[in-house]
Amino acid sequence: MPETPSSGIDRWVSLATSFVAPVTVISAVLFYFGYVAARAQYDYFGLDVDVIGLSTRAYVMRSPQPLLTPMLVLTFGGVAVVAFHHWVRRHATKSWFGRVVTAVLGTGLVLLAAGTLLLAGFSFVGGWAYYSLVAPVLLGGGAALVAYALRLRGPLEPRIVLLWVGVAACVVWATATTAQWTGRGLAMEQARNLRSLPSVVLDTRERLYIPASAGVEEAARPDTGEDGYRYRYWRLRLLIQGDDRMFLVPETWSPGGTTILVRLDDDVQVQFQFRNSPPGPRTGS
Repeated sequence: MPETPSSGIDRWVSLATSFVAPVTVISAVLFYFGYVAARAQYDYFGLDVDVIGLSTRAYVMRSPQPLLTPMLVLTFGGVAVVAFHHWVRRHATKSWFGRVVTAVLGTGLVLLAAGTLLLAGFSFVGGWAYYSLVAPVLLGGGAALVAYALRLRGPLEPRIVLLWVGVAACVVWATATTAQWTGRGLAMEQARNLRSLPSVVLDTRERLYIPASAGVEEAARPDTGEDGYRYRYWRLRLLIQGDDRMFLVPETWSPGGTTILVRLDDDVQVQFQFRNSPPGPRTGS
């Protein structure tokens, strides 16, 4: 029977819907973790990332690095889980199979109890540096083992589904923590190598009043006229640029350092300096 126009359209609509939904979810996940990492990174320099004005695409492009470690752990961990599951299924008729399931269930309950105690004692141990990673790992790992053991003992039940929902929430929590740590680590790496950032010379009509402790050099330019750029600043590095603003930092980290917001308008003139590395001799013809 030939396909009617309506059935052909319905098929294409169904295909498009099944493709768009996963893409939308993946984009949202990438945006979230890119945002979490960027927020931690620029908070180190005293910036609220929302002030910068980064685009959605910029956050998505920043997500692979903070997601690399969690994705590798989940991938190789998933391979180990599948291998263990096949091994368990092959020995399901053995006399000791029940003891293995009981051991898995007991281990899961212990981990789940430890994670629950951490949650309950947040006011006491919440300041621990590793709390935000250890707690979700214990909770998620324990819930996963309990759900798996219960599934081996019987059919799928609502409590098993709820346990897996909790596992998914713990994975998001642990991954967000990893993204925060990655962003913080990137910021500290930048702070150790500020001279690797683009060098900027800034001419302004009005004085910026940058603290002397920041290490930025300032010089007046009295010969520029009333409407000219009367002040020059150097030993500055470009941290990041938004739509209509730049964020500059001193070229050397110090406790008194500050991040300087410069709006890109007629009141400032920006020069980017070449790298202090002369090109070598030309080779070839």
